[in-house]
Amino acid sequence: MTIRPLKENDAGTSWRWRNDPAIWVYTGLKPNIVITEEIEKKWIIEVLKRHNESRFAICAGDDRKYIGNVQLTNITTDGAEFHIFIGDKAYRNQGLGTKATNLILAYARKELKLSNVYLFVNEKNIAAIKTYKKCGFIDAGSVGEQLKMTKQLQKTNA
Repeated sequence: MTIRPLKENDAGTSWRWRNDPAIWVYTGLKPNIVITEEIEKKWIIEVLKRHNESRFAICAGDDRKYIGNVQLTNITTDGAEFHIFIGDKAYRNQGLGTKATNLILAYARKELKLSNVYLFVNEKNIAAIKTYKKCGFIDAGSVGEQLKMTKQLQKTNA
């Protein structure tokens, strides 16, 4: 399992995930229209231009199949907001979310030199909360049905 920068042509796969209601059960970010490949491609082009975001594709298997996304948004000099989803259901419950989370946290610490990463997760999304705790996130309180979790990153000397 690896992560790589998200690319425009990833829209050929990811637009299908945007239309799968099962993926968006616990998120408030679900699309309110049917997403076509063209709409998804335009969206990817736009978000890749943002200087305060780092977006990656999660790839698994020997063929490095694109299976989901992991990203940091709202990046400031100190911290960023974390997001992840495994879009390809065949790759869920295999620990890949944990691995992708740890890879993006290492990127945040080593490359972006951040000291803090935070996320918001639906309190009913028990599997995600377990993953985040396994990766060192701690509970920082609730906002409605959303639990805020944070992780302090140790600065590197490199």
